[in-house]
Amino acid sequence: MKFSMVFPSFLQRRVLAARRRQRPVTRKIKFAPLDGFHARLKAHVERYFAFTGRSPRDSTGMYVKTAIILLWFAASYVALVFFCPHWWQGLPAATSLGLAMAAVGFNIQHDGGHKSYSRSKWINHAMALTLDLLGGSSYVWDHKHNTMHHTYANITGHDDDINLGALARISPHQRRRKFHRLQHIYLWFLYGLISIKWHLLDDYRDIARGKVGNHAFARPKNWNLVIFIAGKAASFTLAFVLPAFFHPLWVVLLFYGSACWINGLAISVVFQLAHVVEEADFPLPNPTTGNMDNNWAVHQVQTTVDFARRNPVLTWFLGGLNYQIEHHLFPRISHVHYPRISRIVEHVCRRHGLEYHAQPSFFAGVASHFRWLWRMGQPIPK
Repeated sequence: MKFSMVFPSFLQRRVLAARRRQRPVTRKIKFAPLDGFHARLKAHVERYFAFTGRSPRDSTGMYVKTAIILLWFAASYVALVFFCPHWWQGLPAATSLGLAMAAVGFNIQHDGGHKSYSRSKWINHAMALTLDLLGGSSYVWDHKHNTMHHTYANITGHDDDINLGALARISPHQRRRKFHRLQHIYLWFLYGLISIKWHLLDDYRDIARGKVGNHAFARPKNWNLVIFIAGKAASFTLAFVLPAFFHPLWVVLLFYGSACWINGLAISVVFQLAHVVEEADFPLPNPTTGNMDNNWAVHQVQTTVDFARRNPVLTWFLGGLNYQIEHHLFPRISHVHYPRISRIVEHVCRRHGLEYHAQPSFFAGVASHFRWLWRMGQPIPK
């Protein structure tokens, strides 16, 4: 008996559409050819390094910064586990640990994962592995962040970083649900849970499925698999096993949850201020060609927003991720150069008639993100 004889045609279409949505995306979206904007931008940045004699990677300041952050992380962990016998003493130490974890991710792991830390392959790899020590997976991150997000920034259905599932609508092309009208309130708490979700669910799920979002990727094998398992075992030991020798289980869980919530909130908010704000575009492929109308470099400028560029303390802590336009255009350059490069990028954008978006402060970015969440949660006009 034929399928069409069992199901009405409209049900058949619904079933087939659901199956298509579950399949990994194999076709790559193509961007328009690069033009004079990207060539001029690249030439200006290369001229900057030639004129100053600086190296795009292997910065002495970055090595010093790495040592400071790792000492901060180690001191916070030791204080929390060995010198805080009561839960009320441990909460400040857990807060410090959560911020230190975020600093490791923003600065050390991020530059290492993008191969912008050093010209040495093994040094970059070692720095990227700090994510495994924190409970994540550098292997999964490489596919999810470097490949999916940096290539398809803010393209709904392709950039998994703007996919929060049914919990939220942060792109105008996503389905709206009634409870989304409150997302500008409840999402701030849920942002803090993202690290715990990564540690305990996402990495295992993505590897088991062999895809991130709708994009297929190769499961780890050989040394990559060994590193994944060893990293999870090491982070689990640091988070639960070792502390359990000195504290009751409920205190261990409280410390873990507090540190990871602070870490997750910091990571989530920094990403959202760069991409999920009123000034950022959410383009879709051309329905006729299936490709993007703009070239890759223009796309990065239009989907990304800088913030708090004149705040050196925040820039130091965030690893330059408040200069997201520069990071998306030059991910292989160490973040220590972003403040100076930003002047070049802004100048070239203006010469080519591209709007360069930058929030004057961190709180201005938070306000813009808040308004965008509220706007996306409102009923869609019919």
